[in-house]
Amino acid sequence: MTAIQSDQRQDMLCKVPEITLYFWIIKVFATTVGETAADFLNINLGFGLTGTSWVMGLLLIGVLAYQMVQRRYIPWVYWLTVILISIVGTLISDNLTDNIGVPLWISTVGFSALLGVTFLAWYAREKTLSIHSIFTTRRELFYWAAILFTFALGTAGGDFTTESLQLGYLEGVVIFSMLIMMITLAYYAQLVGAVLAFWVAYILTRPLGASIGDLLTQAPKDGGFGLSHALVNLVFFVCILGLVGYLTISKVDQPAGTTPVAART
Repeated sequence: MTAIQSDQRQDMLCKVPEITLYFWIIKVFATTVGETAADFLNINLGFGLTGTSWVMGLLLIGVLAYQMVQRRYIPWVYWLTVILISIVGTLISDNLTDNIGVPLWISTVGFSALLGVTFLAWYAREKTLSIHSIFTTRRELFYWAAILFTFALGTAGGDFTTESLQLGYLEGVVIFSMLIMMITLAYYAQLVGAVLAFWVAYILTRPLGASIGDLLTQAPKDGGFGLSHALVNLVFFVCILGLVGYLTISKVDQPAGTTPVAART
């Protein structure tokens, strides 16, 4: 394979965006929607936890399959997949807690173990956990498996912190924001590597988003603001759509090296 052929192959298979401020903003919005949309379908629309799980699970399978057959990063496809994985990750944790009765601390430990196994298998096979190296179908499968477990872990860990430990939703927002700030500072101080900092921050943004969603929608007697699930979902969806539309037009988060070969010569 020539250098140009190799370049073209990576150009077609680069599927993950560059990590910009927009990435983290949309990620937090998506995790908030994952929390509030699951509750909206489950409670407000009367789907029930089991019905919501089936509907969103099937929808995720379809969208993820569409994402997998794409040859490059497409913002709306990628972020729709993230939103659906966020919702399904929430539902997995909620089913374990509400339908099966698994304590939140056990779910937290279990999802931590599953995420650890995923990372170990990924590294053992590919020798990297960098998201900048998602150039093959196998690596993308590892990537999405890790994303799913981060959402499930973040949901269980966030609920354990704010509910089981009774720290409250506002306190949860403060705690997880501070933890993210600490890992960010550690990265810029070169105390931790980019890969570790990314995945720790990715995990922590899930309970942050969930705490924001609960703070906005839960009843005042439970420590929330009591806003409508429908209103919160609408506002965050509109924000996500606006940002994804901007990224689609501006291409500021296109992965490095995706400029067509002809344009680079």
